[in-house]
Amino acid sequence: MRVRKPAVAGYFYAAEKEKLIQQIDWSIKHELGPKALQMPKLGEKALGGVVPHAGYIYSGPVAAWLYSALAGYGKPDAIIIIGPNHYGIGAPVAVMKSGVWETPLGRVEVDGDLAELIMRHYKGVEDDFYAFSKEHSVEVQIPFIQYYFGDVRIVPIVVWRQTLSTSRELGKAVATAIREYGRYVYVLASSDFNHYEPHEVTVQKDDMAISKILKVDEAGLFEVASKFDISICGLGPIGALIVIAKELGFGNVTLLKHATSGDTSGYKDETVGYASILFHR
Repeated sequence: MRVRKPAVAGYFYAAEKEKLIQQIDWSIKHELGPKALQMPKLGEKALGGVVPHAGYIYSGPVAAWLYSALAGYGKPDAIIIIGPNHYGIGAPVAVMKSGVWETPLGRVEVDGDLAELIMRHYKGVEDDFYAFSKEHSVEVQIPFIQYYFGDVRIVPIVVWRQTLSTSRELGKAVATAIREYGRYVYVLASSDFNHYEPHEVTVQKDDMAISKILKVDEAGLFEVASKFDISICGLGPIGALIVIAKELGFGNVTLLKHATSGDTSGYKDETVGYASILFHR
């Protein structure tokens, strides 16, 4: 069995179980956090949402918003996590079709059936364990998933070919796979927003991108990111999520929380933007 060992434990988040639980508790209770483990539902059903993937001390309080919101809708049968491939290694669009992911909180199993369905509907996605070897965009979500939902199956996907056409193809395939799977699935687009500019600039650029996401406009998102040089690392995953939402009829999008690393660290000269955005109906 393939075991994906933690690559960023002790760096992006605590490497010891108790300290990691304390770190997630801290994220929830932080002044920028949701303060509640479970938030009231917005509408009848949730698809998932956009969630940041930086070190917990920077983005944990913002990430906790999406998980607390999803907790209000209950535990899913599976969670698809689509993240950027920061290192450009492995397949342009990679999935891990079998095996387990390990964190200090234990192991979660890959849902091979759901992964197989996605691969069947999109020939551009490859089963590539190597593509995940160093990548943190999926990994940092898993302790939050374990904390909030316990033992739930996942389908990890990473993308380095971040084009509008790839997002649309992947999004349509995932939506079709979810329909055929027939069980309750959440989809997470793991992404940070603008990178390494002053706080005010990051807030302004993020707001432009977020406005397109709230309008469920993947083409507009790609366009504004290009035109105004908004360095969103997970542009492709967010684009795919928007397409999935349109395909499956999740037309309501709510910004739960937006902040920058300057808000959590106090250093506002070079910041990274973070947002938790819920897709629901």
